[in-house]
Amino acid sequence: MTERLKSIVSQLSPSTSGLSAITTKNPDDIVITLAIRTPLTKAFKGGLKDTPLDGILVKLLKQVIARSKIDPALVEDICLGNVSDAKAAYYIRAAMLGAGFPNTTSGSSVNRFCSSGLKAVQDIANQIATGSIEIGLAVGAESMTVGGDRLERPFVDEILETQEGRDCMQPMGQTSENVGNDFNITRERQDRYATESYRRAEVAQKAGWFDDEIVPIKTVLKDPKTGEEKEVTLTKDEGPRWGTTFEALNRIRPAFLPHGDKSTGGNSSQVTDGAAAVLLMKRSKAEELGQPIMAKFVGATVAGLAPRIMGIGPSIAIPKLLKKFNLTLEEMELIEINEAFASMAVYCLETLKIDHAKMNPRGGAIALGHPLGCTGARQIVTGLSEARRQKKKILLTSMCIGTGMGMAGLFVNEQV
Repeated sequence: MTERLKSIVSQLSPSTSGLSAITTKNPDDIVITLAIRTPLTKAFKGGLKDTPLDGILVKLLKQVIARSKIDPALVEDICLGNVSDAKAAYYIRAAMLGAGFPNTTSGSSVNRFCSSGLKAVQDIANQIATGSIEIGLAVGAESMTVGGDRLERPFVDEILETQEGRDCMQPMGQTSENVGNDFNITRERQDRYATESYRRAEVAQKAGWFDDEIVPIKTVLKDPKTGEEKEVTLTKDEGPRWGTTFEALNRIRPAFLPHGDKSTGGNSSQVTDGAAAVLLMKRSKAEELGQPIMAKFVGATVAGLAPRIMGIGPSIAIPKLLKKFNLTLEEMELIEINEAFASMAVYCLETLKIDHAKMNPRGGAIALGHPLGCTGARQIVTGLSEARRQKKKILLTSMCIGTGMGMAGLFVNEQV
Protein backbone atom coordinates (compact mmCIF):
# COMPACT_ATOMS: atom_id res chain seq x y z
CA MET A 1 0.00 0.00 0.00
CA THR A 2 2.83 2.40 0.88
CA GLU A 3 4.58 1.75 -2.44
CA ARG A 4 1.30 2.37 -4.27
CA LEU A 5 0.89 5.74 -2.55
CA LYS A 6 4.47 6.69 -3.40
CA SER A 7 3.82 5.83 -7.04
CA ILE A 8 0.69 7.99 -7.15
CA VAL A 9 2.47 10.92 -5.47
CA SER A 10 5.41 10.70 -7.90
CA GLN A 11 3.02 10.85 -10.86
CA LEU A 12 1.24 13.89 -9.44
CA SER A 13 4.44 15.77 -8.51
CA PRO A 14 6.14 17.59 -11.41
CA SER A 15 9.81 16.83 -12.04
CA THR A 16 12.24 19.59 -11.16
CA SER A 17 15.11 18.47 -13.37
CA GLY A 18 15.83 17.04 -16.77
CA LEU A 19 13.63 17.12 -19.85
CA SER A 20 10.32 17.51 -18.04
CA ALA A 21 11.65 20.55 -16.18
CA ILE A 22 12.60 22.48 -19.31
CA THR A 23 9.36 21.64 -21.11
CA THR A 24 7.14 22.65 -18.19
CA LYS A 25 5.42 25.97 -18.86
CA ASN A 26 5.73 28.79 -16.34
CA PRO A 27 4.53 32.43 -16.49
CA ASP A 28 8.12 33.60 -15.94
CA ASP A 29 9.56 31.61 -18.86
CA ILE A 30 11.51 33.68 -21.35
CA VAL A 31 9.86 33.03 -24.70
CA ILE A 32 10.48 33.87 -28.34
CA THR A 33 7.55 35.42 -30.18
CA LEU A 34 9.26 36.22 -33.47
CA ALA A 35 12.33 34.80 -35.22
CA ILE A 36 13.14 36.05 -38.72
CA ARG A 37 16.13 36.73 -40.92
CA THR A 38 17.21 38.30 -44.18
CA PRO A 39 18.39 36.17 -47.07
CA LEU A 40 22.10 35.39 -46.74
CA THR A 41 23.93 36.90 -49.70
CA LYS A 42 27.45 36.59 -51.05
CA ALA A 43 29.83 39.24 -49.75
CA PHE A 44 31.39 41.58 -52.34
CA LYS A 45 29.18 40.36 -55.21
CA GLY A 46 25.76 39.44 -53.79
CA GLY A 47 22.46 41.16 -53.21
CA LEU A 48 23.53 43.07 -50.08
CA LYS A 49 26.98 44.14 -51.28
CA ASP A 50 25.83 47.74 -51.72
CA THR A 51 23.80 47.82 -48.50
CA PRO A 52 25.95 48.78 -45.49
CA LEU A 53 25.33 47.45 -42.00
CA ASP A 54 22.97 50.27 -40.96
CA GLY A 55 20.98 49.70 -44.15
CA ILE A 56 20.63 45.98 -43.45
CA LEU A 57 19.57 46.73 -39.87
CA VAL A 58 16.89 49.30 -40.64
CA LYS A 59 15.31 47.04 -43.26
CA LEU A 60 15.21 44.06 -40.90
CA LEU A 61 13.88 46.13 -37.98
CA LYS A 62 11.03 47.42 -40.12
CA GLN A 63 10.16 43.79 -40.85
CA VAL A 64 10.21 43.02 -37.11
CA ILE A 65 7.57 45.70 -36.46
CA ALA A 66 5.46 44.64 -39.43
CA ARG A 67 5.62 40.91 -38.70
CA SER A 68 5.18 41.02 -34.93
CA LYS A 69 2.54 43.77 -34.99
CA ILE A 70 3.87 44.78 -31.60
CA ASP A 71 3.75 48.38 -30.42
CA PRO A 72 7.40 49.43 -30.91
CA ALA A 73 7.22 51.52 -27.73
CA LEU A 74 6.90 48.30 -25.71
CA VAL A 75 10.35 47.10 -26.81
CA GLU A 76 12.69 48.47 -24.16
CA ASP A 77 16.07 47.38 -25.48
CA ILE A 78 17.64 46.09 -28.68
CA CYS A 79 20.99 44.32 -28.58
CA LEU A 80 23.00 43.82 -31.76
CA GLY A 81 25.57 41.06 -32.09
CA ASN A 82 28.25 42.15 -34.56
CA VAL A 83 31.93 41.30 -35.02
CA SER A 84 33.61 43.52 -37.56
CA ASP A 85 32.24 47.04 -37.23
CA ALA A 86 33.44 49.24 -34.38
CA LYS A 87 30.54 51.59 -35.11
CA ALA A 88 27.90 48.89 -34.60
CA ALA A 89 26.43 50.59 -31.52
CA TYR A 90 25.87 53.78 -33.53
CA TYR A 91 24.25 51.84 -36.35
CA ILE A 92 21.79 49.88 -34.22
CA ARG A 93 20.71 53.00 -32.33
CA ALA A 94 20.16 55.00 -35.52
CA ALA A 95 18.57 52.08 -37.39
CA MET A 96 15.99 51.42 -34.67
CA LEU A 97 14.92 55.06 -34.78
CA GLY A 98 14.77 54.99 -38.56
CA ALA A 99 12.70 51.81 -38.47
CA GLY A 100 10.03 53.29 -36.21
CA PHE A 101 11.09 52.43 -32.66
CA PRO A 102 10.75 55.47 -30.36
CA ASN A 103 13.71 57.15 -28.70
CA THR A 104 12.65 55.51 -25.42
CA THR A 105 13.86 52.17 -26.83
CA SER A 106 17.52 51.66 -25.92
CA GLY A 107 20.21 49.92 -27.95
CA SER A 108 23.63 48.36 -27.63
CA SER A 109 26.06 46.14 -29.48
CA VAL A 110 27.97 43.08 -28.28
CA ASN A 111 30.87 41.13 -29.76
CA ARG A 112 31.71 37.55 -28.87
CA PHE A 113 33.06 36.77 -32.32
CA CYS A 114 31.01 34.18 -34.22
CA SER A 115 28.55 33.66 -31.35
CA SER A 116 27.66 37.36 -31.13
CA GLY A 117 24.07 36.77 -32.29
CA LEU A 118 23.53 34.09 -29.64
CA LYS A 119 25.21 36.33 -27.05
CA ALA A 120 22.72 39.09 -27.93
CA VAL A 121 19.84 36.65 -27.33
CA GLN A 122 21.36 35.61 -24.00
CA ASP A 123 21.86 39.22 -22.91
CA ILE A 124 18.28 40.22 -23.71
CA ALA A 125 16.92 37.06 -22.04
CA ASN A 126 18.97 37.73 -18.91
CA GLN A 127 17.69 41.31 -18.72
CA ILE A 128 14.10 40.07 -18.91
CA ALA A 129 14.73 37.32 -16.35
CA THR A 130 16.14 39.81 -13.81
CA GLY A 131 13.34 42.32 -14.36
CA SER A 132 15.51 44.99 -15.97
CA ILE A 133 13.21 45.04 -19.01
CA GLU A 134 9.98 43.33 -20.03
CA ILE A 135 10.47 43.04 -23.79
CA GLY A 136 13.67 43.05 -25.82
CA LEU A 137 14.94 42.34 -29.30
CA ALA A 138 18.15 40.46 -30.09
CA VAL A 139 19.73 40.96 -33.49
CA GLY A 140 22.75 39.43 -35.18
CA ALA A 141 24.08 41.15 -38.28
CA GLU A 142 27.19 41.39 -40.40
CA SER A 143 28.24 43.11 -43.59
CA MET A 144 31.33 41.13 -44.48
CA THR A 145 31.51 43.10 -47.71
CA VAL A 146 32.47 46.14 -45.64
CA GLY A 147 33.85 44.72 -42.43
CA GLY A 148 36.92 42.74 -41.52
CA ASP A 149 38.04 41.35 -38.18
CA ARG A 150 41.73 40.93 -38.90
CA LEU A 151 44.11 42.45 -36.38
CA GLU A 152 45.90 45.53 -37.65
CA ARG A 153 48.99 45.01 -35.49
CA PRO A 154 50.54 42.34 -33.28
CA PHE A 155 49.70 42.26 -29.60
CA VAL A 156 52.06 43.99 -27.21
CA ASP A 157 55.22 42.09 -26.22
CA GLU A 158 53.88 41.33 -22.76
CA ILE A 159 51.12 39.22 -24.37
CA LEU A 160 53.34 37.70 -27.04
CA GLU A 161 55.62 36.29 -24.34
CA THR A 162 52.96 33.63 -23.69
CA GLN A 163 52.24 30.86 -26.20
CA GLU A 164 48.46 31.09 -25.98
CA GLY A 165 48.66 34.86 -26.23
CA ARG A 166 50.57 34.42 -29.49
CA ASP A 167 48.07 31.78 -30.63
CA CYS A 168 45.30 34.38 -30.54
CA MET A 169 47.07 35.92 -33.54
CA GLN A 170 46.44 32.84 -35.67
CA PRO A 171 43.98 33.37 -38.55
CA MET A 172 40.87 31.20 -38.39
CA GLY A 173 41.99 29.21 -41.43
CA GLN A 174 45.16 28.27 -39.61
CA THR A 175 43.19 27.09 -36.58
CA SER A 176 41.08 24.93 -38.93
CA GLU A 177 44.23 23.31 -40.25
CA ASN A 178 45.41 22.79 -36.67
CA VAL A 179 42.21 20.85 -35.92
CA GLY A 180 42.59 18.79 -39.08
CA ASN A 181 46.25 18.02 -38.37
CA ASP A 182 46.00 17.47 -34.61
CA PHE A 183 43.01 15.14 -34.81
CA ASN A 184 43.70 13.52 -38.19
CA ILE A 185 40.55 14.79 -39.89
CA THR A 186 41.43 14.06 -43.49
CA ARG A 187 40.70 16.19 -46.52
CA GLU A 188 38.39 13.46 -47.81
CA ARG A 189 36.25 13.46 -44.66
CA GLN A 190 36.04 17.24 -44.74
CA ASP A 191 35.02 17.32 -48.40
CA ARG A 192 32.43 14.59 -47.91
CA TYR A 193 30.94 16.50 -44.98
CA ALA A 194 30.82 19.69 -47.08
CA THR A 195 29.16 17.82 -49.96
CA GLU A 196 26.39 16.71 -47.62
CA SER A 197 25.94 20.27 -46.32
CA TYR A 198 25.42 21.49 -49.87
CA ARG A 199 23.05 18.62 -50.63
CA ARG A 200 20.90 19.35 -47.59
CA ALA A 201 20.75 23.07 -48.34
CA GLU A 202 19.74 22.32 -51.93
CA VAL A 203 16.95 19.98 -50.82
CA ALA A 204 15.70 22.54 -48.28
CA GLN A 205 15.81 25.43 -50.73
CA LYS A 206 14.04 23.53 -53.50
CA ALA A 207 11.35 22.40 -51.04
CA GLY A 208 10.77 25.95 -49.76
CA TRP A 209 11.68 25.10 -46.18
CA PHE A 210 13.48 28.42 -45.70
CA ASP A 211 10.50 30.49 -46.83
CA ASP A 212 8.91 30.96 -43.40
CA GLU A 213 12.13 32.17 -41.80
CA ILE A 214 13.29 34.59 -44.51
CA VAL A 215 11.69 38.03 -44.93
CA PRO A 216 12.02 39.81 -48.29
CA ILE A 217 14.46 42.71 -48.33
CA LYS A 218 14.16 45.54 -50.87
CA THR A 219 17.44 47.25 -51.62
CA VAL A 220 19.52 48.84 -54.35
CA LEU A 221 22.16 46.95 -56.31
CA LYS A 222 24.90 48.68 -58.31
CA ASP A 223 26.36 47.27 -61.50
CA PRO A 224 30.14 47.06 -60.77
CA LYS A 225 31.03 47.97 -64.36
CA THR A 226 28.56 50.72 -65.24
CA GLY A 227 27.59 51.99 -61.79
CA GLU A 228 23.94 51.72 -62.82
CA GLU A 229 21.59 51.22 -59.87
CA LYS A 230 18.49 49.06 -59.80
CA GLU A 231 16.03 48.16 -57.06
CA VAL A 232 15.88 44.48 -56.22
CA THR A 233 13.90 42.34 -53.78
CA LEU A 234 15.98 39.64 -52.13
CA THR A 235 14.09 36.51 -51.11
CA LYS A 236 16.52 33.56 -51.20
CA ASP A 237 19.91 32.58 -49.84
CA GLU A 238 22.66 32.86 -52.44
CA GLY A 239 25.11 30.38 -50.92
CA PRO A 240 23.68 26.97 -51.91
CA ARG A 241 25.40 25.60 -55.01
CA TRP A 242 23.01 23.09 -56.47
CA GLY A 243 24.57 19.95 -57.82
CA THR A 244 27.78 20.21 -55.79
CA THR A 245 29.66 16.91 -55.82
CA PHE A 246 32.46 15.45 -53.75
CA GLU A 247 34.60 15.22 -56.87
CA ALA A 248 34.18 18.94 -57.57
CA LEU A 249 35.03 19.91 -53.98
CA ASN A 250 38.01 17.57 -53.94
CA ARG A 251 39.56 19.42 -56.89
CA ILE A 252 39.66 22.79 -55.07
CA ARG A 253 43.11 23.88 -53.97
CA PRO A 254 43.93 24.30 -50.25
CA ALA A 255 43.22 27.82 -49.03
CA PHE A 256 45.52 28.15 -46.03
CA LEU A 257 48.96 26.98 -47.07
CA PRO A 258 51.51 26.62 -45.54
CA HIS A 259 49.52 25.80 -42.40
CA GLY A 260 47.96 22.69 -43.93
CA ASP A 261 46.36 21.26 -47.05
CA LYS A 262 42.90 20.16 -45.89
CA SER A 263 40.75 23.30 -45.61
CA THR A 264 39.56 24.89 -48.85
CA GLY A 265 37.10 27.45 -50.14
CA GLY A 266 34.73 24.54 -50.72
CA ASN A 267 34.75 22.98 -47.26
CA SER A 268 34.90 26.22 -45.25
CA SER A 269 32.10 28.67 -44.45
CA GLN A 270 31.29 31.25 -47.09
CA VAL A 271 31.92 34.99 -46.65
CA THR A 272 28.43 36.43 -46.37
CA ASP A 273 26.19 39.41 -45.59
CA GLY A 274 22.98 39.05 -43.59
CA ALA A 275 21.02 39.57 -40.38
CA ALA A 276 18.58 37.81 -38.04
CA ALA A 277 16.26 39.01 -35.26
CA VAL A 278 14.69 37.32 -32.23
CA LEU A 279 11.97 38.99 -30.13
CA LEU A 280 11.81 37.94 -26.46
CA MET A 281 9.59 38.50 -23.44
CA LYS A 282 8.12 36.58 -20.51
CA ARG A 283 5.38 34.07 -21.24
CA SER A 284 2.92 36.07 -19.12
CA LYS A 285 3.65 39.22 -21.14
CA ALA A 286 3.28 37.38 -24.46
CA GLU A 287 -0.10 36.01 -23.37
CA GLU A 288 -1.19 39.47 -22.18
CA LEU A 289 -0.29 41.00 -25.56
CA GLY A 290 -1.64 38.12 -27.63
CA GLN A 291 1.81 37.47 -29.12
CA PRO A 292 2.36 34.00 -30.62
CA ILE A 293 4.70 31.91 -28.49
CA MET A 294 7.17 30.19 -30.79
CA ALA A 295 9.66 28.79 -28.33
CA LYS A 296 11.08 28.94 -24.85
CA PHE A 297 14.64 30.11 -24.23
CA VAL A 298 16.04 27.67 -21.68
CA GLY A 299 19.59 28.92 -21.28
CA ALA A 300 23.04 29.40 -22.77
CA THR A 301 26.62 29.06 -21.65
CA VAL A 302 30.16 29.69 -22.81
CA ALA A 303 33.34 27.65 -22.33
CA GLY A 304 37.00 28.33 -23.05
CA LEU A 305 39.68 26.20 -24.71
CA ALA A 306 43.06 26.54 -26.41
CA PRO A 307 42.92 29.30 -29.06
CA ARG A 308 44.89 27.28 -31.66
CA ILE A 309 42.06 24.71 -31.87
CA MET A 310 39.20 27.13 -31.31
CA GLY A 311 36.99 25.25 -33.78
CA ILE A 312 36.22 22.40 -31.42
CA GLY A 313 34.53 24.81 -28.98
CA PRO A 314 31.06 23.22 -29.36
CA SER A 315 32.46 19.91 -28.07
CA ILE A 316 33.28 21.75 -24.82
CA ALA A 317 30.27 24.08 -24.54
CA ILE A 318 27.55 21.54 -25.35
CA PRO A 319 28.34 19.06 -22.54
CA LYS A 320 28.69 21.99 -20.12
CA LEU A 321 25.25 23.32 -21.03
CA LEU A 322 23.58 19.90 -20.91
CA LYS A 323 25.05 19.21 -17.48
CA LYS A 324 23.54 22.43 -16.14
CA PHE A 325 20.07 21.19 -17.04
CA ASN A 326 20.59 17.50 -16.27
CA LEU A 327 20.09 16.55 -19.92
CA THR A 328 21.74 14.15 -22.36
CA LEU A 329 22.72 14.70 -25.96
CA GLU A 330 20.40 11.88 -26.98
CA GLU A 331 17.45 13.95 -25.70
CA MET A 332 18.29 16.76 -28.14
CA GLU A 333 16.00 16.41 -31.15
CA LEU A 334 17.63 19.00 -33.43
CA ILE A 335 21.18 20.36 -33.24
CA GLU A 336 22.58 23.38 -35.10
CA ILE A 337 26.38 23.56 -34.95
CA ASN A 338 28.03 26.30 -36.94
CA GLU A 339 30.06 24.95 -39.85
CA ALA A 340 32.85 27.49 -39.65
CA PHE A 341 35.05 24.82 -41.23
CA ALA A 342 34.40 21.19 -42.10
CA SER A 343 37.34 20.24 -39.88
CA MET A 344 35.61 21.43 -36.71
CA ALA A 345 32.17 20.23 -37.79
CA VAL A 346 33.48 16.71 -38.39
CA TYR A 347 35.37 16.76 -35.09
CA CYS A 348 32.29 17.83 -33.11
CA LEU A 349 30.02 15.38 -34.93
CA GLU A 350 32.31 12.43 -34.27
CA THR A 351 33.60 13.34 -30.80
CA LEU A 352 30.15 14.04 -29.38
CA LYS A 353 28.74 11.04 -31.29
CA ILE A 354 25.89 13.12 -32.69
CA ASP A 355 23.32 11.47 -34.94
CA HIS A 356 24.10 13.28 -38.20
CA ALA A 357 20.41 13.23 -39.18
CA LYS A 358 19.74 15.58 -36.23
CA MET A 359 22.58 18.00 -36.99
CA ASN A 360 22.14 20.86 -39.47
CA PRO A 361 19.35 19.15 -41.44
CA ARG A 362 19.10 22.14 -43.79
CA GLY A 363 22.84 22.42 -44.23
CA GLY A 364 25.03 24.91 -42.43
CA ALA A 365 27.45 27.76 -42.96
CA ILE A 366 29.48 25.85 -45.57
CA ALA A 367 26.46 25.90 -47.88
CA LEU A 368 24.45 28.84 -46.53
CA GLY A 369 27.18 31.27 -45.53
CA HIS A 370 28.43 32.67 -42.24
CA PRO A 371 27.85 36.40 -41.61
CA LEU A 372 29.93 36.41 -38.45
CA GLY A 373 27.73 38.30 -35.98
CA CYS A 374 24.52 36.99 -37.53
CA THR A 375 24.99 33.22 -37.40
CA GLY A 376 24.38 32.74 -33.67
CA ALA A 377 20.89 34.23 -34.12
CA ARG A 378 20.38 32.74 -37.59
CA GLN A 379 20.81 29.23 -36.20
CA ILE A 380 17.91 29.86 -33.82
CA VAL A 381 15.70 31.13 -36.63
CA THR A 382 16.55 28.19 -38.90
CA GLY A 383 16.46 25.63 -36.10
CA LEU A 384 13.01 26.68 -34.91
CA SER A 385 11.67 26.65 -38.46
CA GLU A 386 12.99 23.12 -38.94
CA ALA A 387 11.62 22.08 -35.53
CA ARG A 388 8.16 23.19 -36.64
CA ARG A 389 8.48 21.30 -39.89
CA GLN A 390 9.62 18.09 -38.21
CA LYS A 391 7.36 18.60 -35.16
CA LYS A 392 10.36 18.37 -32.82
CA LYS A 393 10.59 20.11 -29.45
CA ILE A 394 14.19 20.34 -28.25
CA LEU A 395 16.67 22.49 -30.16
CA LEU A 396 20.36 22.86 -29.27
CA THR A 397 22.58 25.43 -30.99
CA SER A 398 26.33 25.87 -30.68
CA MET A 399 29.18 27.93 -32.08
CA CYS A 400 32.94 27.84 -32.08
CA ILE A 401 34.45 31.21 -31.24
CA GLY A 402 37.69 32.77 -32.42
CA THR A 403 40.47 33.07 -29.79
CA GLY A 404 39.31 29.81 -28.23
CA MET A 405 35.78 29.56 -26.87
CA GLY A 406 32.56 27.72 -27.52
CA MET A 407 28.98 28.78 -26.85
CA ALA A 408 25.77 26.78 -26.73
CA GLY A 409 22.08 27.63 -26.37
CA LEU A 410 19.02 25.53 -25.56
CA PHE A 411 15.44 26.13 -26.75
CA VAL A 412 12.07 24.38 -26.59
CA ASN A 413 9.89 24.67 -29.70
CA GLU A 414 6.26 25.25 -28.69
CA GLN A 415 4.74 25.23 -32.18
CA VAL A 416 4.68 21.46 -32.53
